[in-house]
Amino acid sequence: MRARVTAVAVAALTVLAAAGCSGDSSPLPGRPTASAAPAPTGAAPVDTSCNPRASLKPADTLPTPGKMPAGSYMATIQKRGRLVLGTSQDTLLFSSRNPFTGKVEGFDVDMGRQIAAAIFGDPDKITIKVIAYDKRVSSAVDGSVDLVADTMTANCARWKDVNFSSIYYDAGQKVLVSSASKAKSIEDLGGKKVCAAKGSTSYDNIGKVAGKPIPVDRPGFGDCLVAFQQNEVDAISTDDTILIGLAAQDPYAKVVGPRFTDEPYGMAMNNDHPEFTRFVNAVLARNRANGTWKSTYERWLGDFGAAPTPPVAEYRD
Repeated sequence: MRARVTAVAVAALTVLAAAGCSGDSSPLPGRPTASAAPAPTGAAPVDTSCNPRASLKPADTLPTPGKMPAGSYMATIQKRGRLVLGTSQDTLLFSSRNPFTGKVEGFDVDMGRQIAAAIFGDPDKITIKVIAYDKRVSSAVDGSVDLVADTMTANCARWKDVNFSSIYYDAGQKVLVSSASKAKSIEDLGGKKVCAAKGSTSYDNIGKVAGKPIPVDRPGFGDCLVAFQQNEVDAISTDDTILIGLAAQDPYAKVVGPRFTDEPYGMAMNNDHPEFTRFVNAVLARNRANGTWKSTYERWLGDFGAAPTPPVAEYRD
């Protein structure tokens, strides 16, 4: 039965399979980095040298849109005329390409649009750059994007390469299996092939599960869904937010188990421009207070229940 779904899924997903979820663990070009590296066994220790939720404290007031402070990175963006947002195009509800309009849209995209609105007074002054799943850190570091909003987990290893905003969404990793599966959690999948995007923290986390599932990587989670539907893998594991979107595309799939990780999402930026991080945090703080975060949640995720309280901002200075 699942094979009959595959033909449709392949057509829809083949062009969308370049991106995905909670973070990348690949080295930056030309050097190994703290955000690089765990082996499939998950043997690499977790970096606990910081509070990854704690970002840079924002200023008390935001500058008027269109009047960014001279010499700031916001002024550089304003002069260019567009904010460049790095994101994926296949993370349904967070950043996926609308097949009718051709535009990439979702919760993460709206986070970026809100930053553009704060700079220009116009949320449409934004360029969406679809970036490979394992290039999100490097895209922020090399300046090819101003901001990455892509269901990306803030952690201490990545903080050594980029700045993160305050946390704008809390997720956690679960597992998607066939609707006929008796598995209740990922621990029940010992010896089974479990797919995640190449270079993702989700892939790393599979190797740490006590039940010893077999990690299998694909370029993106769209590719994992196709592999699942073609019976090349037994399950997919990533953040619950992404699995909801994948399950919506396959009537023979279900998401099971409790969260076995915490995945706090932050927007990533080049750490050469701390004033931009503070600006982004000021926008997020305002939007938590005035209901914009809540309305954004309701627009994209309201079908799954009432909007929760947004994550409380934490700062390190």
